[in-house]
Amino acid sequence: MPKINFDVPHTLTADDAKEKLQKFIDAIQSRFKDQVSDLEQSWEGNDLLFGFKTFGIKIGGKISAFEDKLSVDCDLPFAAMMFKGKIESEMREQLERLVG
Repeated sequence: MPKINFDVPHTLTADDAKEKLQKFIDAIQSRFKDQVSDLEQSWEGNDLLFGFKTFGIKIGGKISAFEDKLSVDCDLPFAAMMFKGKIESEMREQLERLVG
C-alpha cells in the first residue's frame, strides 16, 4: 500500500503540539464537510490515530507529536493514488495552520 510521509516543523512542546492536534479532525471536517465522512480519531501516547473516507476511499494513519515537529505516516489505498498530491498538500496545510 502506498504511503504519505512528511514532517511539519513547529516551535511548540510535544504536549502543546498534541493539544493543538486535538483539533485536526474538526479542521478536516469543517473544511471538507461535503467530501469526507466516517471521521475517527484516537490517541496512543503522543500518536493521533485517524481515519476518514473521501469519495468512498478510506484514508488512515497517524500523526506523532514531537518537541519540534509533527510526523505524519498515512496509508493510501491504490484507488487514491491519483489524489496523493492533493491529500498530502491539504493535510500539510491543515497541520501547519494548527501548529503555526
